[in-house]
Amino acid sequence: MSEMNVGSVSGVYSSISASAPAAAESKSNETAKTGANTSNVAAVYEKSGAEEKKATYSINKMSAEDRAALVQQLKEDEIARRNQLAEIVQKMFTDQAGTAKLSELFTPDKLKNVSQADIDKAKEDISEDGYWGVNKTAQRLFDFASALAGDDPEKMKEMQAAMEKGFKEATGAWGDELPGICKDTFDAANKMFDEYYASKD
Repeated sequence: MSEMNVGSVSGVYSSISASAPAAAESKSNETAKTGANTSNVAAVYEKSGAEEKKATYSINKMSAEDRAALVQQLKEDEIARRNQLAEIVQKMFTDQAGTAKLSELFTPDKLKNVSQADIDKAKEDISEDGYWGVNKTAQRLFDFASALAGDDPEKMKEMQAAMEKGFKEATGAWGDELPGICKDTFDAANKMFDEYYASKD
């Protein structure tokens, strides 16, 4: 039995040994035939699918009518922002003026529904560090303007003009000259605008 196995293995080995040189020679002949052709061929770069699908960018071409409509919308947005700031400014100065007038009362007798606590609170609010004091109110005005202008000096000038408009409207709504604290606040806010412009120069 072992002799048969050995014989079988020997037969297979002889068969492999005999065919191996032939296969090698065939491979050698193929290389010889194609070697001349492939020796001068440079590597070829093929684009990958990802590169072929790479996004291309194009300008969205608008018609004259669409462009005019967009420009008009932008102008309306600018006007809306200026009007918004003017309304904020008017309300802020009116509230500041009302608080200032309330603080001038010595007793609550002159007005109905006004307590001594209300008067004391008004005095605190218009103090130097109070909510309606010059510094904090001016800072809020400037912050509103810069938020709407987006750190653009030209737009900041428009917002400054809107602030002036709001101040005049507050004066008209008050029916008389606004209290001195309002004028001081307006001047302090304008100074912040001037400092902003100087920082851009």
